[in-house]
Amino acid sequence: MAMTRLSDEVRIALGNISDFAGDLATPTVRLGVTGLSRSGKTVFITALVHNLLHGGRLPLFEAMASGRLARAKLVHQPSDNVPRFAYEEHVHALLEDRVWPQSTRQISELRLRLDYESASFLSRRLGPGRLHLDIVDYPGEWLLDLALLGKDYRAWCRDAVGRLAAPERAELGSDWMAAARTTPPDSEQDESQAAKLAALYTAYLRACRTDQRALSMLPPGRFLMPGDLEGSPALTFSPLLLPESGRAPRESMWALMERRYEAYRDHVVRPFFRDHFARLDRQIVLVDALQAANAGPAALTDLETALTEILQAFRPGAGSWLFSVLARRIDRILFAATKADHLNQSGHDRLETLLRRLVDAALRRAQFSGAEVDVRAIAAIRATHEARIRDGNQMLPAIAGTPLAGETLDGATFDGTEEIAVFPGDLPEDPAPLFENREEKSGPPVRFLRFRPPPLERSATGTGLSLPHIRLDRALHFLIGDKLA
Repeated sequence: MAMTRLSDEVRIALGNISDFAGDLATPTVRLGVTGLSRSGKTVFITALVHNLLHGGRLPLFEAMASGRLARAKLVHQPSDNVPRFAYEEHVHALLEDRVWPQSTRQISELRLRLDYESASFLSRRLGPGRLHLDIVDYPGEWLLDLALLGKDYRAWCRDAVGRLAAPERAELGSDWMAAARTTPPDSEQDESQAAKLAALYTAYLRACRTDQRALSMLPPGRFLMPGDLEGSPALTFSPLLLPESGRAPRESMWALMERRYEAYRDHVVRPFFRDHFARLDRQIVLVDALQAANAGPAALTDLETALTEILQAFRPGAGSWLFSVLARRIDRILFAATKADHLNQSGHDRLETLLRRLVDAALRRAQFSGAEVDVRAIAAIRATHEARIRDGNQMLPAIAGTPLAGETLDGATFDGTEEIAVFPGDLPEDPAPLFENREEKSGPPVRFLRFRPPPLERSATGTGLSLPHIRLDRALHFLIGDKLA
């Protein structure tokens, strides 16, 4: 895939040389955190930082468990032109208000300074170590946009219209399709019709993203998160039905849409790749596999396709020392199935198996190699705890927590103050049946309730402890453990 032009590669190389010069004083790891909508990016970063700052219970994060991590401290981030991740606001929402923070809408950064002692005797003789951890938060929809750099407008139209033929999308996109059929590609340019088509296409993408559908392939990403680009020509385009023969005239609707598609690639997608994504060292991709499983086989297949597109966007590999200076490469990628606390602990391995099935297929299709890849089921903040409930003569593994106000179950509506225990259901040991179109549906495999964040536990002296989690320590050890060795 041709991700960049020569001018982009030169700018990337110059940026990496500048980063390398700064790393001579204090080594830096740039960790990208992304995931598709509502996968828990903001919660993950907040929990990661809070546990590091407050000495969280992370027994499988070796540097902390062994006592070698002496101190973690928030320091000024290196990029003055990138918004700072609002860590303090998110902590207040979680701990004081016990509400989930607002989701990621734009790119943001945060820098942690980690002071540690090396595990190596010789390195310890040289003095304590120091590492900057730069956390880069960005919407997963932007990551899917990177695939557009390898597709011209005609190829994108072919893909987009082809997806609309799928049964799970046809009804959602029927209004856009009706308008597109009345807009011949060689018809005269019409600004109002362009705006109408763009609005209908955006509405179709939003409908695909609902919990009931949970579809993942939704580029262009800025259509759903326009920000300050809302209403600009760069976002006022949509696919068109392919011309029957040759290229459309210069003043045609096709030419107008093609020009704006190219503007979107040049002014929105390419700068994100060049200035942010191409500078990452490590990456975690958060995946809401449970929501996709509940939405059915079409959602899981769509998620599998999205993960393939995501893998194709990475610049993987562990190159030589000199090569890494000029062309940074992501050498570790963690795919994390979030919301493991929606299942009893007996189901965590099954959730991991489901994600591994999705990722393994994506790895094969993307012909991906060169970076170390791992898969984990996690809950960055554990909102439930283990319980058991009686069903007739048997005891079922359950979870207990406080549902959000307005959540309903079996006709009951909760007010946000009462803790309940519920049997969430089971994922199958073999995830293959979840991908099959079944004639008789037995309902979703897992019953979803949204729970409030847990109250922060306190020690006997009243000191606030760290936020509870599931396997956050394993994720941290994989992502940065080797850098603290």
